[in-house]
Amino acid sequence: MLDTATRLFYELGIHAAGIDRIIAEAGVAKATFYKHFPSKDELVVAYIEEQDRLGREAVATLPKQPPRESIAAIMGRISEAVVAGGWRGCPFLNAAAEYPDPTSPVRRAIDARRVWYHDSLRKLLAEDGDPAPSVTASLLVALSDGLLESAYLDDPEKIPALVREGVDRLLERR
Repeated sequence: MLDTATRLFYELGIHAAGIDRIIAEAGVAKATFYKHFPSKDELVVAYIEEQDRLGREAVATLPKQPPRESIAAIMGRISEAVVAGGWRGCPFLNAAAEYPDPTSPVRRAIDARRVWYHDSLRKLLAEDGDPAPSVTASLLVALSDGLLESAYLDDPEKIPALVREGVDRLLERR
């Protein structure tokens, strides 16, 4: 069910992917679906949390490197994602656009992802001796957001060079 919902949420948008279509394409009974997900928002939270889990696992499997190289590798995941084909924008940013209430469970799940991402970068920057690691981490997160959306709106093939250039420029000041 979650795999079907993930595909439809990403392809169509969360609000456009109706529960009846998800149930039909997943080939499950309505009662089974509602046993696992009593509301659509609970399904959306599960979708966001699964995307977050996959991203964290991917970062955890990166080889141990010095902090700057680790930051470059984490940011390099953007390049891998957007050039793989079928890129329709960042699933977290897309979901946030559909859930404008910052107190909703969906937005809280997105916020948890963003806090983890920011903190991961901040820790690496502090290890590297950045004089303002929280500020630089915020800049890297903003760069990530922009690159993820630019890949959807513009040519995704240009993103790997922009990732490298952006990271180099943000970290060159020392």
